[in-house]
Amino acid sequence: MALLVYLIFLFMFPLCNKAEGPPSPGYYPSSRIGSLGFHQGFTNLWGPQHQTLDHATLTIWLDRTSGSGFKSLNPYSSGYFGAAIKLQPGYTAGVITSLYLSNNEEHPGNHDEIDIEFLGTTEDKPYVLQTNVYIRGSGDGNIIGREMKFHLWFDPTQDFHHYAILWNPTEIIFLVDDVPIRRYPRKSDSTFPTRPMWVYGSIWDASSWATENGKYKADYNHQPFVGKYKDFKIDGCAANAAASCRPISGSPSGSVGLSHQQLAAMTYVQDNYKVYDYCRDPERDHRLTPEC
Repeated sequence: MALLVYLIFLFMFPLCNKAEGPPSPGYYPSSRIGSLGFHQGFTNLWGPQHQTLDHATLTIWLDRTSGSGFKSLNPYSSGYFGAAIKLQPGYTAGVITSLYLSNNEEHPGNHDEIDIEFLGTTEDKPYVLQTNVYIRGSGDGNIIGREMKFHLWFDPTQDFHHYAILWNPTEIIFLVDDVPIRRYPRKSDSTFPTRPMWVYGSIWDASSWATENGKYKADYNHQPFVGKYKDFKIDGCAANAAASCRPISGSPSGSVGLSHQQLAAMTYVQDNYKVYDYCRDPERDHRLTPEC
């Protein structure tokens, strides 16, 4: 009986810890940047009839006729780019809600991209947050993704949470409520995006792959599919900025990398909530991703 009680304790204890979420990162870059009104930093890109702005909250939606997307007014060569986002509950399979950087319009067929994508889901399963990096056409034609996917330690449909990409010449850091969930360092010029990019957000139908590799499709009996954005934050170096321009640092010391406290928070998230890592996928050809 004592052994049974001990085994039950071992089973329950990590679940209790996990429910509490990651430890504090000790550094909150989002608090150091003021919020932008939507029209101060962005404009509609497509689907204007599926986009409304009400009291600083942008709502975009997808139905069987169209989705919607927006784009920053300016391109950036580095910086911190974030927004508070609230997702739709219920059946959202096949639907992507996103915040990302890209230069696809400037370099079609040979573009760079840094993604935060929320992969829609069925009613009995949580959302998946997918992070990804494409370099000089690896997202075009013969796609070579660098995906790392996570579940979240909260329900992203119940309230707004802040999601951000911090991109500078040496690293990319993905953050959720200021907790770093992934750090992608620059190991070589060939595996790191260096050309200026714009900031985008969108909601669209990706039924062919978004939910369990396309097993579940968008069901427009549940339309409209809605994404809400507010508290836009940009602290970046414009594409034509002076070489002395320095965006906000990803760590409290101002140096490259993460503090010990940030690293502990990221390690906790990756140990408890990471559900896919391209570097650990045995079906991938890792000659194409030498950074692994």
